[in-house]
Amino acid sequence: MNGNIGIAKGRNWFLEGVKACLPTLLGYFSIGFAAGIVEKTAGLSLLEIALLCLLLYAGSAQFILAGMVQTAFSAVAVAVTIFFVNLRHLLFSAALAPYFRGTKPAENFTIGALLTDESFGVASDYASRHGAINEKWMHGLNVTAYLGWFAANMAGALIGQYIESPTAWGMDFALPAMFIGLLVMQMQSRKELSTDITVAVVAAVAAVLFSLLVSSSVGVILATVAAATFGLGVERWKSARKS
Repeated sequence: MNGNIGIAKGRNWFLEGVKACLPTLLGYFSIGFAAGIVEKTAGLSLLEIALLCLLLYAGSAQFILAGMVQTAFSAVAVAVTIFFVNLRHLLFSAALAPYFRGTKPAENFTIGALLTDESFGVASDYASRHGAINEKWMHGLNVTAYLGWFAANMAGALIGQYIESPTAWGMDFALPAMFIGLLVMQMQSRKELSTDITVAVVAAVAAVLFSLLVSSSVGVILATVAAATFGLGVERWKSARKS
């Protein structure tokens, strides 16, 4: 569906996207702040942290990178691990792509490049309620999150030089905590509690099984694909029964 279909015109969609990002931005400030501290205590410079935020822009990958740098993993191992961890963004982009079929390729590239777990969650919730997404709204959401993440990381990096052990303050749990909050928000909006819980159980079991066979990072990706495929099958089965 084109991002302009089904949505009223004459509104400042970019500003509305900015407003839609504000609740997530509050979480970004805490998580980004924690990420900046973890990165700084891992030995990264302010310039390196800034480049991580601007070029990598992936919270989970930045936490992983900081840990791997601190334990002296090779550059190849770090790159391969981050590649597999970030493969989930292909799924995010594919899920939102139908809403931007009428937009220019350059705009689609920008939307995909700045898409994160959190902005995907906000956009998915918006799409489920409105049936369409305006590309300017999406830009407002993405750009606000991008700048907020950068600012939070840099603030944390400046403070990080005075903190010796981030884990003692529970900062390593900041990212999982935000993911849990996003999951709860999306489950509430969908109102398909039984299906969501079933898919979550499938994802957890699959993650454990795959992690025993391959590395934990690859196992998470495979579990995500397996659970998403299972969830799609359940949704189609329910739709077929209703029709």
